[in-house]
Amino acid sequence: MFEAPQSPYLVPFDGSFTVAAASTRPGTNGTSHKGKHRRQRTEDLNKLQRVLAAGDRHAVLLVFQAMDAAGKDSTIRSVMQGVDPSGCQVFSFKKPSSLELDHDFLWRTTCCLPERGRIGIFNRSQYEEVLVVRVHPEILGYQKLPGEIDQETIWDDRLASIRQQEEHLARNGTVILKFWLNVSREEQKRRFISRLDDPDKNWKFEPKDVVERRYWDDYMHAYEAALNATSRPWAPWYAIPADNKSYMRARVADIIIATLQNIGLQYPVPSAKDRAEFAEARAELEAED
Repeated sequence: MFEAPQSPYLVPFDGSFTVAAASTRPGTNGTSHKGKHRRQRTEDLNKLQRVLAAGDRHAVLLVFQAMDAAGKDSTIRSVMQGVDPSGCQVFSFKKPSSLELDHDFLWRTTCCLPERGRIGIFNRSQYEEVLVVRVHPEILGYQKLPGEIDQETIWDDRLASIRQQEEHLARNGTVILKFWLNVSREEQKRRFISRLDDPDKNWKFEPKDVVERRYWDDYMHAYEAALNATSRPWAPWYAIPADNKSYMRARVADIIIATLQNIGLQYPVPSAKDRAEFAEARAELEAED
């Protein structure tokens, strides 16, 4: 287990979080993720990732959830740019395949969990099953669930399954950080229009994203329920203001780095046997012509 870094954006563990009170705009304090801050954070994360890989005792799982156009892709790309690609893996979860539907709802993300020494990133995640599926419960009809579906209990049941799995992972050395990039409805609209106006951004726009805007309040209700049910000391949620992308990236980077600095990462210490073998290897190398 680890201690969640303190932040004004840490979602409380007592179920008191409300979307209405969560800001989408930058705080008055805190630098943006550019210039000196970006260079320093890139260097810090690169060094920490090396120790994580060498120590091979912890896995790190970063979960990103957000409404469309909040900046998940660009945040992952910007914050993780200094990490050795061999030590990091990113998975994006979209509509489940027929194979995935033949398993329980946690199966496809469980298959992608990071091994010890690596950073795993989920761009969307198992939480889609209590977000988009909750907003569109007709999707349950395609999930081959046994028996009659009770929509009064299924969401709490799924949240309990997620919470229990995260606790199990944490007990076994996986450090879990979850980020909800909290963009406002107004800023999402501005970004959608920007994608329509810029030919180089047209590929990012999907008409169905505008359709989903009609369910904004339903999504906010689903997010509030999910964050309250699953923000725990061993798997905290952070509701990061996302209307300013540079500020958002800075806060995400700061939280990841603070976490890695506080979990006791260290390079392996050679044993007496290792040192003896090192001495033999050195002597052989130095004896070469």
